[in-house]
Amino acid sequence: MRAIYFKELKSYFYTFTGWLFTAVFLALASLIFYLNNIMPRSSDIAPFYSMMSYVWMLLTPMLVMRLMAGEKRLNTDSLLRGAPLPLPALVAGKFFAACTVLLMAILISLVYPLMLSAYGRVYPAEVLTATLGFFLQGCAFIALDMMVTTNLGSTVSAAALSFGVNLFIWLTSLLSAGPGVPPLLAGMVSRVSLYQRLMPYLSAQFSLANTLFYLLFCLGMLSLSVLMAHLARTRRT
Repeated sequence: MRAIYFKELKSYFYTFTGWLFTAVFLALASLIFYLNNIMPRSSDIAPFYSMMSYVWMLLTPMLVMRLMAGEKRLNTDSLLRGAPLPLPALVAGKFFAACTVLLMAILISLVYPLMLSAYGRVYPAEVLTATLGFFLQGCAFIALDMMVTTNLGSTVSAAALSFGVNLFIWLTSLLSAGPGVPPLLAGMVSRVSLYQRLMPYLSAQFSLANTLFYLLFCLGMLSLSVLMAHLARTRRT
């Protein structure tokens, strides 16, 4: 797993993917920070992270599209299949590499709370809690997108499908809170929503239940990725 992790991490920055992801992430973060904090002269960081949570819907496909589909496009998947490496280690290595790039971008964005602290009162516990939830949510989207793109052979198809799934999840979460939705259905959707699970973190409340939800969600999606890759490997042999 370690070899795959470093291989994928290096490839993000040997190509434009890692740089482009970071640049777009910071550009959107700067715009959202300006709209939520600079213009209204507010030191409340929660609205910033609340709006930033929708950025994952747009950007995690950029990180995921080349992880599995890129191997097939470059015809290197056969080398990986022949390597003495279990599928769980392969999938985990790719997942942790993508999460590392995501974490790097988040750490750079911590400059915005630091800027606020120079002119207003910022509570470190609030920032750290919101950042943790934001990171866990991003990892969950990476795991989800890896699952839906495991056996695709085109990076364009992988990006389009993962974005479509992310958009569907966002719309489902949005519609469940609308009028006329049965309370039972709304409650079920909110319990599995990647957006609703972020809310306690934005209120500076560390939630063990939501942390476990995000971790188990990632584990479940990665397990499905391994299963799908194993079935595809079995069919080829």
